[in-house]
Amino acid sequence: MALNEKRILITGGTGSLGKKLVSTILKKYPDVKRLVVFSRDELKQFEMSQEFPESKYPCMRYFLGDIRDADRLRRAFEGIDVVIHAAALKQVPAAEYNPFEFIKTNVLGAQNIIDAALERGVSKVVALSTDKAAAPINLYGATKLCSDKLFVAANNIKGQHNVTFSVVRYGNVMGSRGSVIPFFLKKKKEGVLPITDPGMTRFNILLEEGVDMVLYAVENAKGGEIFVPKIPSYNITELAKAIAPEAKTEIVGIRPGEKLHEEMITSSDSYNTVDIGKYFVILPQTTGKIKDAYLQEGGKMVEPGFCYNSGDNDEWLDAGELADLIEKNLL
Repeated sequence: MALNEKRILITGGTGSLGKKLVSTILKKYPDVKRLVVFSRDELKQFEMSQEFPESKYPCMRYFLGDIRDADRLRRAFEGIDVVIHAAALKQVPAAEYNPFEFIKTNVLGAQNIIDAALERGVSKVVALSTDKAAAPINLYGATKLCSDKLFVAANNIKGQHNVTFSVVRYGNVMGSRGSVIPFFLKKKKEGVLPITDPGMTRFNILLEEGVDMVLYAVENAKGGEIFVPKIPSYNITELAKAIAPEAKTEIVGIRPGEKLHEEMITSSDSYNTVDIGKYFVILPQTTGKIKDAYLQEGGKMVEPGFCYNSGDNDEWLDAGELADLIEKNLL
């Protein structure tokens, strides 16, 4: 699905990924008919409207609203062709302390997206997920797993509606708000970096790579898939060396709800996962048609029991590579 002449709405559109999506879509698809930023923060919308003003980009619209508000979503989705769902509550400790707030946004909000898309005749919905949704051990991950299941299953209830629902799942976006790299950069000034566990690993994806993957899903999704990127891992101690090699490190222990290694594909998922080259695709269990289509296009089923884990990855970033990426993308 080429996005020229399409009407696109991005929930959570004022976030780091939403902003990068907007700039990329405006460059890549100059003839997009409408590009709607849907979010609940009026200040961020004002600031974004200064960067992408409607006077310069006539397709731009800024729509205040919360995905918890089903009526507002129905109004916002009127005439929309493509929805990219990036809105979520994301902070793990906040989820443990305020669980139902996360459920209202991440789970009930996801169902509101689905209902509004069906009612308003949207043709494509791509929802953003997280590595924490695979075998979750914290509430945030559990709510995103529920969200993923809702979007995958939405393809079963679309009836005669010509719409597909798919999911994009990836690891930590380098430099995203609340993540470890900005935290370490701030702590560097104090001369001590708190390390949760020296064995901890994480996946790493650049913002541009996340945007490219979302747009790939928009253009290629068949409905019901979860797209997973092939991305490198890093060890937390290598990250500390990259940011502040002269700083001392202090082991503070793993926080509640945190994993030593992140997982994006569990061994149980392997029986429905296909390797398509740049990405893995977790296929829905309810139909063989999509599997057949991917296999006919050259995809290959992964080995039974395959697990995609940041601790067992084939590709790693060392301190030097991390330092280069941070300098190029964040400083």
